[in-house]
Amino acid sequence: MKAVNALGRRKSAVARVYVVPGSGNITINGRDLNDYFTLDSLRYIVNQPFEVTGTIAQFDIKANLDGGGVKGQAEAMRLGISRALCEVNAEYRAALKAAGFLSRDAREVERKKPGQPGARRRFQFSKR
Repeated sequence: MKAVNALGRRKSAVARVYVVPGSGNITINGRDLNDYFTLDSLRYIVNQPFEVTGTIAQFDIKANLDGGGVKGQAEAMRLGISRALCEVNAEYRAALKAAGFLSRDAREVERKKPGQPGARRRFQFSKR
């Protein structure tokens, strides 16, 4: 099997994920998973697609992450891995879809408006 690539996005984070059969090594921007994501919760998010499909330590992952914060990058990587696993084996799609890992979270930060301190916040109103 050749490398399967997929794209995952979340907020302003973009993850380009390459999946090949292997022993479960995950490399992100040339660094190990444990070095890149220091929090256990973020590593758990990245590994969720493998737990749902029962493919832990069966694929090697190489990912390029860009933009956003660490949480957005972890969730973008989860979407990318899920999409790549669907290309590897179509039987994984039902389990990943039921877990909600194939839907792109489209929520983005609302832009700041001119003459205001924030997107929705207004300066304090003074009647007199």
